[in-house]
Amino acid sequence: MKLDLDRRIIFVLIALAVALPLIFKLNLPISITPEVQSLYDGIESLESGDVVLVSFDHETSTIPELVPMAHAILRHLFSKGVKVVGTAFLAEGATLGDNNLSLIASEYDKKYGEDYVFLGYRPQYHAAILGMGEDMTRVFPEDLRGNRTSELVLFENIKNYNDLKFVISIADGNMPDYWIDYAWSRYHVKMAAGVTAVMATTYYPMLDSGQLFALVPGLKGAAEYEILQSGQPGKAASGMDAQSISHLLIIALIVLGNLFLFYSKRRPQKP
Repeated sequence: MKLDLDRRIIFVLIALAVALPLIFKLNLPISITPEVQSLYDGIESLESGDVVLVSFDHETSTIPELVPMAHAILRHLFSKGVKVVGTAFLAEGATLGDNNLSLIASEYDKKYGEDYVFLGYRPQYHAAILGMGEDMTRVFPEDLRGNRTSELVLFENIKNYNDLKFVISIADGNMPDYWIDYAWSRYHVKMAAGVTAVMATTYYPMLDSGQLFALVPGLKGAAEYEILQSGQPGKAASGMDAQSISHLLIIALIVLGNLFLFYSKRRPQKP
């Protein structure tokens, strides 16, 4: 017995498995992991007027995975009345960070310069992260929009890491390593990270050692945070539905193919 299946049928099935869950909300169950709960609890413990730095250390290639994560975290921060200082240590992250920070801030009627600021991009991130531990306005004398940071209302009471509650690095590479090496080790800054799923295993040892107090891993972590923050699944949860269904389809095709192979070998062959 020979199974002769046109590969185009498989392509169509995969396309449907990805597209349909994005169109029709399945809302598959998602369990909340302790590392994501830790970030939620950390932000919940903040008071109105506290300041958190969010560094957008990722590029456009990881927008589907990290932007829903950033949106959920920013919504939680702004809903608590927390002030946000944004920055980026990758060039593409500067545009992404400014756009997303401004978008979510507008949902909560936050005012630029008072409730949030985006400092922009700096190369030589080793020196920049260390320098921010001494004087943030010296490292960023102007923000991305050309304003003098020392003249912004938000920076009236902010000089360095001592005036921040913690730092969150949303990254698709190893940038959280440098935040840990230079900000956590030197200045004892409380650190959290949101990373792509493929990078998550790298940072679990740092979570276990206490170098990170929280970790949001990939699209699943973003979906968990959406549920924690709003009680409702969002874009990340829809992405997880599509990913789950497509994985189940691939597993089913593998099992089916092996069953046909096993059956064909069991049948007596014609001479």
